[in-house]
Amino acid sequence: MVNFALRTLNRGKRTKQKVRKGIVHIQATYNNTLITISTTQGGVLAWSSSGACGFRGARKSTPFAAKAAAEVAAKKCLEQGIREVRVYVWGPGPGRETAIRGINEAGLRVILIRDITSLPHNGCRAPKRRRVLIKANIYLI
Repeated sequence: MVNFALRTLNRGKRTKQKVRKGIVHIQATYNNTLITISTTQGGVLAWSSSGACGFRGARKSTPFAAKAAAEVAAKKCLEQGIREVRVYVWGPGPGRETAIRGINEAGLRVILIRDITSLPHNGCRAPKRRRVLIKANIYLI
């Protein structure tokens, strides 16, 4: 049995990696915009969202909030040495294009922009039809 009282967790400073290229994932929903910047292997370097930048309620889903979130995430990655990024955009939200502009204006060079929003080929199965009893109204005069 392991003695949990002696075991300590190392939660020191984050080690700064020197990475040149990365991937930016933009998840633009109707209510929020999430920006995640990772290495090409998939390790997350930095992330931000409209809600994490202090926007609440209806302002969280605006293009301005998406741009602010993208700039915050990009500045965190510039400290770690990232210069070139590929951008993958997912979702129908209003902050799609402005988030890409925010990444570009923060100093990251955008190599590729790809939309990876999933599209249904035939959609979900339709609900079964209602069975309503039809009553014939016959009036006798």
